[in-house]
Amino acid sequence: MTEIPAADRKPPNPLLILASAIVLPGSGQVFNREPFRGLIFVFFMLLLGGFTLVTAKPDVSIVGKLSGGIFVYAIAVYDAYKRARIRYETWRYAKGRG
Repeated sequence: MTEIPAADRKPPNPLLILASAIVLPGSGQVFNREPFRGLIFVFFMLLLGGFTLVTAKPDVSIVGKLSGGIFVYAIAVYDAYKRARIRYETWRYAKGRG
């Protein structure tokens, strides 16, 4: 049985990547075959979430207290979808020309 080269393999659907990134932070990057990038996003999400939790005033809502982590979470979701979409469209274009 022959192995399909990595460049010819169909990448995962970008909407599947988006759904996984929304459910579990960093998993979108892992499905995009960039686990170190996902780990970096999770690290900074926890770091900034913890920082804003400690430095926020007591009368701030929980969303305000975790706003640093929520911000990085939103960027991680966007990044995972954007990179998956680019990978998918590049593969689709290459398949159409070949």
